Amino acid sequence: MIKKYRFGTPFETEAVVKTMETEQGTPEFGEISTEEGFAFTYRMDGEDVVYGLGEANRGLNKRNYCYISNCTDDPNHTEAKMSLYAAHNFIVISGKETFGLFFDYPSKITFDIGYTKEELLQVSCEYADLYLYVITGESAYDIVKQFRKIIGRSYIPPRFAFGFGQSRWGYKTKEDYRSVADGYQDNHIPIDMIYMDIDYMQDFKDFTLNEENFRDFPEFVREMKERGIRLIPIIDAGVKVEEGYPVYEEGVEKGYFCKREDGSDFVAAVWPGDTHFPDVLNPEARRWFGGKYRFLIDQGIEGFWNDMNEPAIFYSREGIEELKETIKRYVQEDMETIPVWELEGLVTGIANNPEDYRRFYHNVGGRMIRHDKVHNLFGYNMTRAAAEAFDRIAPDKRLLMFSRSSYIGMHRYGGIWTGDNRSWWSHILLNLKMMPSLNMCGFLYTGADLGGFDNDATRDLVLRWMALGVFTPLMRNHSAQGTRRQEAYQFGDTEDFRGIVETRYRLLPYLYSEYMKAALNDDMYFRPLAFVYPEDSFAAGVEDQMMLGGEAMIAPVYTQNAKGRYVYLPEDMLFVKFAKDGAYTEELLTQGHHYVEIAVNEVPLFIRKGRCIPLAEAAECMEKLDTANLKMIGFEHAEYTLYEDDGIGKDYENPANYRVLRCD
Repeated sequence: MIKKYRFGTPFETEAVVKTMETEQGTPEFGEISTEEGFAFTYRMDGEDVVYGLGEANRGLNKRNYCYISNCTDDPNHTEAKMSLYAAHNFIVISGKETFGLFFDYPSKITFDIGYTKEELLQVSCEYADLYLYVITGESAYDIVKQFRKIIGRSYIPPRFAFGFGQSRWGYKTKEDYRSVADGYQDNHIPIDMIYMDIDYMQDFKDFTLNEENFRDFPEFVREMKERGIRLIPIIDAGVKVEEGYPVYEEGVEKGYFCKREDGSDFVAAVWPGDTHFPDVLNPEARRWFGGKYRFLIDQGIEGFWNDMNEPAIFYSREGIEELKETIKRYVQEDMETIPVWELEGLVTGIANNPEDYRRFYHNVGGRMIRHDKVHNLFGYNMTRAAAEAFDRIAPDKRLLMFSRSSYIGMHRYGGIWTGDNRSWWSHILLNLKMMPSLNMCGFLYTGADLGGFDNDATRDLVLRWMALGVFTPLMRNHSAQGTRRQEAYQFGDTEDFRGIVETRYRLLPYLYSEYMKAALNDDMYFRPLAFVYPEDSFAAGVEDQMMLGGEAMIAPVYTQNAKGRYVYLPEDMLFVKFAKDGAYTEELLTQGHHYVEIAVNEVPLFIRKGRCIPLAEAAECMEKLDTANLKMIGFEHAEYTLYEDDGIGKDYENPANYRVLRCD
């Protein structure tokens, strides 16, 4: 059961698509105060588990830390960070009382889950203007499925988007892209996509192409597609301030950029220098900005990734002036002791300064809304702008779209990647733990930068991380310029990398099928063990293993120099290790604890008792994958219902998309 409560005058985020009546009175759980902003307080039982918050730091169980939904461009994902790129304000308390809470509030909101006081869950925000949805059900899993029903169907990408993709900030010319394609295809490592970071643009201007490096771009797109590779360009949130640049001039003329309080267009510096932000909360401006994606779609592009859309701000003119005045004061005062730490904070705090988010406004239905009050909606609505335009430009075709920043509701329009991580072993585990939490909030097409975006990767780290990436819907290796190259052919002998990526393609019939079932049934692709085995008290504490679809469990290795790992099996399972050249081993393991050896070039998978999954022969790209002749692996006489469509159109409900396969 779901009850909707209204406090003050909420901003209509459109996160929830189901029409619901507002309840009178107060929720049955917790205490609410609206005297100073909004505060929800609930006394937790000692054994309560708290799930949710989507893209949040630390563990699957969110107890004993503080999380702040405040979309933030911060690449240093250490344990101390309370805010990342997204705002997913949904939690489930599972224990003595089991219920879910969605705080539909588009500004900064704090979830203190036993951080200040171990027994208290405290959710607070500055203004008492929000919707609160309270969900009760039979279990945490049941509550998640109810929530998914009211927020709308998850985004469904084209089938090619489940192939492997390579990215790097620093590919600048056609020859760079051809070289990457050659590196993969000469070594027979499957690949479907190469991503285009900001250097493909002319002077970092959205919806432009570098005039020197990308002449005859449609022909280049065709050339790559003939090789089985799609090019996927980035789009940033800021529009460069430059006379003669049509996107800038149109936006200024039509009033489609965010404004200062005095009505002038707000200016912030990002990659192109001075930029304006499209006012994507204004439906007219959103339609205008989304229409600009046609520039690349008309040249053959079939997918995009939206970036810098928290929105990230390197600095504002106002912020620079304030910094200069402060430094000038220190210099003129001739201080005996220089306030080094204060100065450092002033300089490093110039980027993404909260004061800058108070300097500009959105036009929402003729009302000017200060940005900080709706900050968490920017990335959501930038991606919505694109997706709505796709429906106009190519109504019968799926296009790839994923974003860095997001809010619940954006899951209907695109996927997400988890941002600028690092080549740290701890980030493999963080990647794993985020996946089911993101699924709870509707985000199914998800993945991390395999190998790590920043810092220098090692061969074993990339192999282990890609072995996890085999199972994430978005499988992309991405890194920053200036770091060690980490394409799969950069580490000498490529056979191990080829084996891991080939395993992805062999498993794709199952992975795609389970993704589509989850999307079409408002379900989860990744599940915590406790959701599938609610009576198993030990399963509730397992955070480094996940159920994948209805038939399998994954337990990747995420520790340097490890020869294997311990796993817990809630039931008897078939332990399968995939190796290179299509080889694999099978071993029946009984319910309980096991140490399993997993070589650095192997991909482990566990198949549940009485279940089976399909395998294909590996192919060098999705279009060459043979799904007509599948091999079944698992328990004898088990059956599997495969979902398979054309991967392009939107005839999702066609019964012909399903067929039953049997493991004989």
